Amino acid sequence: MHYHSLGQIPETRHTQFRKPDGTLYHEELFSTEGFSNMYSLLYHCNAPTQIMQVGDPYSVAPRTIHDKQLKHRCLKGFQVQPEDYYLQSRKPVLVNNDCKVILAAPRKSMTEYYYKNADADEVVFVHEGSGVLRSMYGNIRFSYGDYLVIPRGTVHQFQFDTTDNRLLIVESYGPLTTPKRYRNDFGQLLEHSPFCERDIRKPVDLETHDEKGDFLFYIKKQDNMYPYHYLNHPFDVVGWDGYVFPYAFSIHHFEPITGRVHMPPPIHQTFDGANFVICSFVPRMYDYHPQSIPAPYNHSNIDSDELLYYVDGDFMSRKHVERGMITLHPGGIPHGPHPGTVEKSIGAKETKELAVMVDTFRPLLLTEFAVPLEDPEYYRSWIE
Repeated sequence: MHYHSLGQIPETRHTQFRKPDGTLYHEELFSTEGFSNMYSLLYHCNAPTQIMQVGDPYSVAPRTIHDKQLKHRCLKGFQVQPEDYYLQSRKPVLVNNDCKVILAAPRKSMTEYYYKNADADEVVFVHEGSGVLRSMYGNIRFSYGDYLVIPRGTVHQFQFDTTDNRLLIVESYGPLTTPKRYRNDFGQLLEHSPFCERDIRKPVDLETHDEKGDFLFYIKKQDNMYPYHYLNHPFDVVGWDGYVFPYAFSIHHFEPITGRVHMPPPIHQTFDGANFVICSFVPRMYDYHPQSIPAPYNHSNIDSDELLYYVDGDFMSRKHVERGMITLHPGGIPHGPHPGTVEKSIGAKETKELAVMVDTFRPLLLTEFAVPLEDPEYYRSWIE
């Protein structure tokens, strides 16, 4: 990420910055990895430390299923039932110690409470719906195909335009960045990167609410949810600057890298996590070698699990694909195109597929939320 600033800030950091009435604004350092990595400085109308009441925490830890079966799996993601409230709608379906893959279908906007994930950075992919992500950094309008990247510790609200919303959420317990091979020593995205800084939408329309009252926060920490009541409105920031803030990037702005023969999945990488990656599969021209086979070759993924979330379009390597479907191809056994799709792909010129892939380098475990979504016969779908 690169530098951004909104609102009013003092000329020099850590110096007196006063309100029109002569009292001081309250400076807050929002930093990652202690004081050693990226940070932002925020200036609040009120001290961000004034807690009125702390409620009893409750567990949101997913219950994993250990059936000890090594097999390909398929989950029908759109079978997750919509729920009114955003936090209750979040259903972790596949998890490990590095990340969680969550499906959500919230109906209502967050009007009565605020949320802070103190455990993990979040990438929220918007499959259906639109609205505004509100935070102490400002507002970001989102719609179909947007990735919303929310740094851990960011107080935020989702404001939806309609009741029909489908979200894919990935929680990352390590830093979440753009791929290092696409950045120069100064952090700028390079010419061969499939996207650049102008594709990234930063917060705008900074809201400054200098209000006192009873403001309910839900703070997630160590898989517990902590209800907090604060004296001051969380969006009381008059200005900020730095490198840590939420942003949006549309999958429709990802420019695919193509070649004469089939290119491997790393060319689709969009985000880099700790022990996992997120990739974007978008409409693109097929390979142009005269003898090329556009369908992917069989792959024995020995040391990684491959998860594919199907968004829209046709997929040349799979049969019976549905929107919102998740396939999981675990490390240790090979996977590849369905029977007949290799020959069918020869001579094709382009694909209209749209999908999000999450590759993890530690095994993913199913949760109790995933069990009713699973197609138990998927692993047999390679038999002609």
